Amino acid sequence: MAGRRGRYYPAITPEILLRAYSIGLFPMAESADDPEVFWVEPELRGIIPLDAFHVSKSLHKAVRQQAFSIRRNTAFEAVMTGCAESAPDRPTTWINSTIRSLYKQLHAMGHAHSVEAWEGGQLVGGLYGVSLGAVFFGESMFSRRTNASKICLVHLVNHLRANDFHLLDTQFTTDHLKTFGAIDIPKQVYLELLKAAVELPNRPF
Repeated sequence: MAGRRGRYYPAITPEILLRAYSIGLFPMAESADDPEVFWVEPELRGIIPLDAFHVSKSLHKAVRQQAFSIRRNTAFEAVMTGCAESAPDRPTTWINSTIRSLYKQLHAMGHAHSVEAWEGGQLVGGLYGVSLGAVFFGESMFSRRTNASKICLVHLVNHLRANDFHLLDTQFTTDHLKTFGAIDIPKQVYLELLKAAVELPNRPF
């Protein structure tokens, strides 16, 4: 169950948004056309334990084939646009103009990041999220080619492990994320993990 914690308008600052992440809140909107945003605080929080990340044999093979060029932070806004597109499993989006503006500002501040899959000169998949202390808060992903977003997730986890991140927050779990080892944990357990990790020095991305 997710709890809303009031609404805010485009005047919110990136600093307030970072503070919200640090205490377990994240923003969503009803739709892309609704400029308002509400806070969400799930009673069960999704995470992927970094020491229990699972990659299937078929995905291992796809990663080794290096069909895509994987980059970080070279097309953040384009990744957000891709995540906001409708898809067969996602006919509507919660990424509205307020959220786009806030996360673009977080990116400029060095707190929002993208991992991108490129094929030739085309962006064919990616993900984005927020980093704070030793936590990465995953926001959304998209794919225009088979396995593109999955391979981005593998590269993300490799980067988080290499740079001593402690927590990968997925907000909620899905059947798709559970194939990678995502689990649900109670809010209080999550907040304890969050407090310990978010107070650590910011990790490089």
